[in-house]
Amino acid sequence: MQNDLSKQIISSFAEIAKEKGVDRDLLLSILEDVFRTMIRKTYETDDAFEVILNADRGELQILHVREVVPSEELTDEVAEISLEEAQEVKIEQFGRRAVMMARQQLAQRIREIEKDNIYEDYSERVGEIILGDVYQVRQNKDILVNHNGVELLLPKNEQIYKDRYRKGDTIRAVVTGVHMKNGNPTVIISRTSELFLERLFENEIPEVFDGIIDLVRIARSPGDRSKVAVISHDERVDPVGACVGMKGIRIHAIVRELQNENIDVINFTSDKNEFIKRALQPAEVLKVELDEEQKNANVLVPADEVSKAIGKGGVNIRLASKLTDCEIDVYREVEEEDDIDIAEFEDDFGKDAIHALHEIGCDTARAVLEMNAAELVSRTKEVIDEELAKKILSVIQYEFEDEG
Repeated sequence: MQNDLSKQIISSFAEIAKEKGVDRDLLLSILEDVFRTMIRKTYETDDAFEVILNADRGELQILHVREVVPSEELTDEVAEISLEEAQEVKIEQFGRRAVMMARQQLAQRIREIEKDNIYEDYSERVGEIILGDVYQVRQNKDILVNHNGVELLLPKNEQIYKDRYRKGDTIRAVVTGVHMKNGNPTVIISRTSELFLERLFENEIPEVFDGIIDLVRIARSPGDRSKVAVISHDERVDPVGACVGMKGIRIHAIVRELQNENIDVINFTSDKNEFIKRALQPAEVLKVELDEEQKNANVLVPADEVSKAIGKGGVNIRLASKLTDCEIDVYREVEEEDDIDIAEFEDDFGKDAIHALHEIGCDTARAVLEMNAAELVSRTKEVIDEELAKKILSVIQYEFEDEG
């Protein structure tokens, strides 16, 4: 029968393993390694020992197998024993210090296994949406999230800039990667990833989940605007209508999760010209001119549609360019015969200034004259400073006066 100390050791080790989710066979293997290490520290070798464990019954036996020899012939105390001293090894012989060290060693092994399990588990869950609780917001705004007892990291740059979370709040994000640093796994989650938007579509729209509708391409400016190109594999299903839902109910659920991020759902087409037109919605496009490699496009829009095509801060044209994999330049339709292409002033204002004017939709001289110097500075984000802005307006004004 096993003594109380051995039962206590087995019981305490089993509790640790159960808490950390270590299976029975692995626990027995670790326990044997731990006790053999304890034996080697005491006897320098474990060759003459047998470790017999029964974790279910709380039994532990350490047998020291030695050859019984007459006392006068005893030469090896590890491998031999006199008839008088022959006995079963008791756990107390190792001392409580050795037992405590064994417990610490076991706990360390289980921690290592737990880390490996976390790494393997979450590596397989990359691309999966998780729901966790915020338990710490760091000074650098990184957020630590508790997910079933595992710590996940939501870095500041993976948060939508409108997100505001406090300890205890529920948070939804997608697992984007797991990294090992100094032997510790770090699980990274994201709310700004395009993958997060894709998974939200799958959760909210059955046709996407079932594969009837494919999300062909996605372009995001997290918290502001997204563009999603979709295609249906069933001619009876309108992909845009299915994604938007009755009165917008399906898309609104996604928009709310993304802090009111506007989402443009458009029909994908392999016709590059047509795809560019659709990508620039809500602006009306009159004409698209593509280069031979279809990597650059000049797009003509009505004068009053330029701001829509470009969008606030250039977000619409930027997302359209990313969605179509094409650099897009927007030009307004010229109504006045005496207008001048702004590119003709490159020698006067410089290449960077001309490009900045194109970016804000000022591709003609008269379009520039619709703004004052302060507006030019502000809308070009100070690429054009106040001095240059005044010069641009002065030169263009003089050009028209001279022609008159």
